[in-house]
Amino acid sequence: MLKILIPTLMLIPTAWMARPQWLWPTTLMHSLLIALISLSWLTNMAETGWTSLNFYMATDPLSTPLLVLTCWLLPLMILASQNHTASEPLNRQRTYLTLLTSLQIFLILAFGATEIIMFYIMFEATLIPTLILITRWGNQNERLNAGIYFLFYTLAGSLPLLVALLLLQNSAGTLSLLTIQYSDPIQLSSYAHKLWWAGCLLAFLVKMPLYGVHLWLPKAHVEAPVAGSMILAAVLLKLGGYGMMRMVVMLEPLTKELSYPFIIFALWGVVMTGSICLRQTDLKSLIAYSSVSHMGLVVGGILIQTPWGFSGALILMIAHGLASSALFCLANTNYERTHSRTMLLARGLQMALPLMTAWWFLASLANLALPPLPNLMGELMIITSLFNWSWWTIILTGAGTLITASYSLYMFLMTQRGPLPAHIIALDPSHTREHLLMALHLIPLTLLILKPELIWGWAS
Repeated sequence: MLKILIPTLMLIPTAWMARPQWLWPTTLMHSLLIALISLSWLTNMAETGWTSLNFYMATDPLSTPLLVLTCWLLPLMILASQNHTASEPLNRQRTYLTLLTSLQIFLILAFGATEIIMFYIMFEATLIPTLILITRWGNQNERLNAGIYFLFYTLAGSLPLLVALLLLQNSAGTLSLLTIQYSDPIQLSSYAHKLWWAGCLLAFLVKMPLYGVHLWLPKAHVEAPVAGSMILAAVLLKLGGYGMMRMVVMLEPLTKELSYPFIIFALWGVVMTGSICLRQTDLKSLIAYSSVSHMGLVVGGILIQTPWGFSGALILMIAHGLASSALFCLANTNYERTHSRTMLLARGLQMALPLMTAWWFLASLANLALPPLPNLMGELMIITSLFNWSWWTIILTGAGTLITASYSLYMFLMTQRGPLPAHIIALDPSHTREHLLMALHLIPLTLLILKPELIWGWAS
């Protein structure tokens, strides 16, 4: 664990001490090395569950894929941000890199924590760098508004969680993930216990986000710079799913009765946010709403508490992290060239940038869950387990997958096909940096087809 954490911590002095012309290459190289070393976590996911143990930090088959995804994303964010921060003063570039690094540190500490209180603190700590990224580097004037939405939605959801955790500490005597799974299930019967159950899961449902408390997400995504959108879609939403998987195991007898409204909300959200995507004009907003609909499936898969549901949820989280981050990078390359996120104003780009269209095509197919990509594997596992739980769900999940396919194709056709508009006179050619960025998103996604047991989680 320390051989990842200490180099990540040392990225901050590196960002402040590197010479101006070497600032981006050194930080990129450094973070890529960290990402490559982090792949070694995938080798020893032992039968016992927990590895690389000390009292505070450990990995198990559930947290390892998310940790590796976190480490993998930092070099990609640095690659994606290089162009649009190049014109800024040097200190702002250094601060930007410091914020990205601090986000990675908090996320590693959150996913690796064995104490639930430590997980909670790091869960909250990720708010600060994300908020600064949105409010200082956002594109439009709405960014302060978006930051406030983001902050207060998450804080309002997570304060009850702190109280619930302290109550759990009192009743169980420990909050260590290593021992709490072996303690006796708490006999929950009264009305207060039901409130306690809601308090435990509410913070994670807001973070996921569940349909109904999702309004902060499109705002935050649309206003954030490209690195903010990438880390938000790829890792910060997964904090919610990870926290739910950890907590649901402890709330055993109650979840059976109390999870119905949340599962219905989640599945209804899949259909609703998909339908919203069908009539979006704003490219980033469309990708953001598609995240909500994918996460709705994940919430459903976690709350029915079957091994298949859990595995499908974890696979879909990892696959969606890579695919959705790739789409935000592509949206950003469009934005850097046309300075507009409106899809009608920049269409027919296949004529101008044919190779970019190939990446768009692959990323859109990954988003609509084309076989044999892991996105499809995760969705199928969740849909199957939901169908076994109650066959009525097939109406909502089936409609959801149809709508997902429709808006993914709509997005691809709107941005790439058709005639090039007359007002687009000069377009920058696509850079090697951008092609490398897309390859580093989509190659891991396709390689996961060959060895999906890396991201199965507990079911393997």
